[in-house]
Amino acid sequence: MNRRAFLFTSGSGVSLAVASQLGWASAASAATNKPQIGSFGIDLAGRDLSISPGDDFWKYGGGTWMKNNPIPADRVSWGPFDQLAAKAEVDVRAIIDDLSAKTSAPGSIEQKIGDFYRSFMDTTTIDAAGIAPLQADLDLIAAAKTHDDIAAIFGKPDLPTPAPIGWGVGLDDGNPDRYIVTISHGGLGMPERDYYLKDDARFKELRDKYPAHIARLLTLAGQRDGASKAAAIMALETEIAKRHWPITDRRDSTKMYNPRTRAQLDEIAPDFPWAVAFKATGLTDIQDCIVGEVTAMGPLATLFKNTPVDTWKAYLTYHLISNSASMLPKAIDDENFDFYGKTLNGQVKQRDRWKRGTQAVNGALGEGIGQVYVQRHFSPSAKAKMLVLVENLRKAFKVRIEGLSWMSAETKVKAMRKLATFNPKIGYPDKWRDYSDLEIKAGDPIGNARRVQAFNVKRDLEDLKKKTDKTRWFMTPQTVNAYYNPIFNEIVFPAAILQPPFFDEFADPAVNYGAIGGVIGHEMGHGFDDQGAKYDENGVLRDWWTPADVKAFEALGTKMVTQYNGFQPLPGVNINGQLTIGENIGDHCGVVVGHVAYQLSLAGRPAPVIDGLTGDQRFYLAWAQVWRAQQRDEALRNQVQSDPHSPAQYRVNGTVQNVDGWYQAFNVKPGNTLYVAPKDRVRIW
Repeated sequence: MNRRAFLFTSGSGVSLAVASQLGWASAASAATNKPQIGSFGIDLAGRDLSISPGDDFWKYGGGTWMKNNPIPADRVSWGPFDQLAAKAEVDVRAIIDDLSAKTSAPGSIEQKIGDFYRSFMDTTTIDAAGIAPLQADLDLIAAAKTHDDIAAIFGKPDLPTPAPIGWGVGLDDGNPDRYIVTISHGGLGMPERDYYLKDDARFKELRDKYPAHIARLLTLAGQRDGASKAAAIMALETEIAKRHWPITDRRDSTKMYNPRTRAQLDEIAPDFPWAVAFKATGLTDIQDCIVGEVTAMGPLATLFKNTPVDTWKAYLTYHLISNSASMLPKAIDDENFDFYGKTLNGQVKQRDRWKRGTQAVNGALGEGIGQVYVQRHFSPSAKAKMLVLVENLRKAFKVRIEGLSWMSAETKVKAMRKLATFNPKIGYPDKWRDYSDLEIKAGDPIGNARRVQAFNVKRDLEDLKKKTDKTRWFMTPQTVNAYYNPIFNEIVFPAAILQPPFFDEFADPAVNYGAIGGVIGHEMGHGFDDQGAKYDENGVLRDWWTPADVKAFEALGTKMVTQYNGFQPLPGVNINGQLTIGENIGDHCGVVVGHVAYQLSLAGRPAPVIDGLTGDQRFYLAWAQVWRAQQRDEALRNQVQSDPHSPAQYRVNGTVQNVDGWYQAFNVKPGNTLYVAPKDRVRIW
């Protein structure tokens, strides 16, 4: 299956008015060759000096900034990632406005970007059209008479509807040179199975509010018997949830890699009409596939067969309307936001239409926008300096591997080979996506979204006939994030994250190594986390460690899981250490390896003291400041329940607790809240 480990999960944007207050430097100020933040790259005023670094390093590094920067009403969190995402939205909007203002030839990328955006933004026309743009799809669902009809709708490539069993095209964990059909479970309207099943007051509240929302949305869309249909949908999704795997099992690459032939698929789940569903998608000649949650497929197929067709019709109708809500009249859009934004995540205000429009264009024509974005906002010198940083992190990781006491010489040789073959991608792809076959029409937002979806599925189907394209990116350049792809053994850093506070060409080296160096090390660390370490240097999922080394590595991982299980971001809500172990190892690796790289960069010279801060102190502060952030309680609870990333507080405090150099840099002693005895610190990489 196509597995990628991301740096974080992003949120939504801010207004132009807020953007003007954020202090983002212009191109002119960048030309002064001075850091954009402070005198050397650290926001000294953002610290909270009333707090000892050994008691809460996260608040020490950014507490004052967090107090003075409340979460905007249209967001569920606010920190550097969110700020840069907001800046990227402003930058993308400017690109869209510029391209839209020009007279463009029909079929050109400029025409497609402009018409897609203007169609999405034209709420007057959207409101006047009512539910009519969906009517053909609603009629298709209403006409279904058999389970085969329902399965064919599940497979329709341009419909934004879920299914209890889903399929697509991804990379083969056992053969990185080929694409393959992948099959996994799905079909839930709330984030995870526990929202339906767990005996928890918050989840019980959501289980009451979710069907009430479904009933209102169906009624607003002109559907009859909304309440009874909502009850049936809720009961169905609860039964689907009962058959889902726990989320901790779903992130296990070995458990999720189950190669099967087409004939075996019928044996696993004989109650599902695979041939009908695949034909509807365009998958007419499947020889083999990869099944994820293999033991769930039979029970889900039986549930599919035993559930009345009318219930499936209600289910598909609701999800079609919900997933199209942003392009339907305001009352429907507002109701959808009320549950998914306000109730589920605590978001106070719906995002401005233009922000949602830029997000929609990015999703549809992201690399078309990206080509202009990198021309305007990413310098060749930044890319060159990033490549130097990556190579220095690679050297530092080599030093760490050589010094490991728990890994055998035999496995170290193979680990070195994997490290040497890491492929860094910086800024933007060398080959851009061709959108010439995608039709975008003025005044047709829902039709445009459908054609984009079909366009993407068509490429997926064509991929099945080809060798994998290892030049392809899975993020646009204007995305504020980074990722590691174990199947291609690549670390990828889009242009938009290569800005302060993560990276500044003119900042103190300690700051760059602590910030973007920590990010680089984090992504490298994913190549050696509890799942990434299962892939060899060629990206093949296989056993390449000695059994003794596997045992030692798992023991260290278990120790870290136990440590993070004890962290409680909200009263009664503990982090799931098993769910977050991969990202926690990534953070641990990022800080440890980043610090070694910084030391190597000094080439034996003493680091200067700047504003009373040593080089090591500046390094660790840089890491703390990229994770300073606030988050609404509802969103924080959702993150703990369903996100493999630990909350920001523990990406700082949980990480530094295990780093010997941090103790020395800030003179952390027994008695400090964060102090962990040397024998109890988790040292993996």
